[in-house]
Amino acid sequence: MLLSRPALVLNRSWRAICTTTVRRAFFLVCRGRAKFIAPDTFELHDLESWADLAAIAKGPLIHSVTKSFPVPEVAILTEAPAHPRPREVFSHRNIVKRDRYTCQYCGARPRITNLTIDHVMPRSRGGRSTWENCVVCCRSCNEKKGNNRPSEVNLVLHSKPRKPDWLPFVAEGHAIPRTWEKFLGEIYWNIELDQSSD
Repeated sequence: MLLSRPALVLNRSWRAICTTTVRRAFFLVCRGRAKFIAPDTFELHDLESWADLAAIAKGPLIHSVTKSFPVPEVAILTEAPAHPRPREVFSHRNIVKRDRYTCQYCGARPRITNLTIDHVMPRSRGGRSTWENCVVCCRSCNEKKGNNRPSEVNLVLHSKPRKPDWLPFVAEGHAIPRTWEKFLGEIYWNIELDQSSD
């Protein structure tokens, strides 16, 4: 669905700060909090001038009762601070994505319902819920490991856990639109887990 496609969001300094859905981008522009950026000319557009581009748009259109609009790929905020601080997202879902749905001890790729999050250094022994201490683990390896360190039960990590350095839309399996490339530069996002839940 066109409204569910990802849209890149820039701050007032034209730096990528996050992604959102096309639906949310339309909401921001309707409220006057953002403008759409034309893909070839980099002109800024409010909702009315964006609708005017429908006549020359090469891609799909989103239709309302009275107007049609090109599908926006990039929006720039007009009210946000110039340099908002990106927030890291630490979550079970993102640990599973980082570890590619693969048990980090045996290499198995069971159904998602059979995947757990394991603390390499058990919490009962002072381990914390951090990117560097949490890994995806199948139920079998998790039961074998229990409250031990991996080496104590002859388990070996396939890779050292670390903070991911992916862009959110890449993690979701979306290709990066050509119109985003000029704005991405070296912006990479660390996707965050609620450190109080396990």
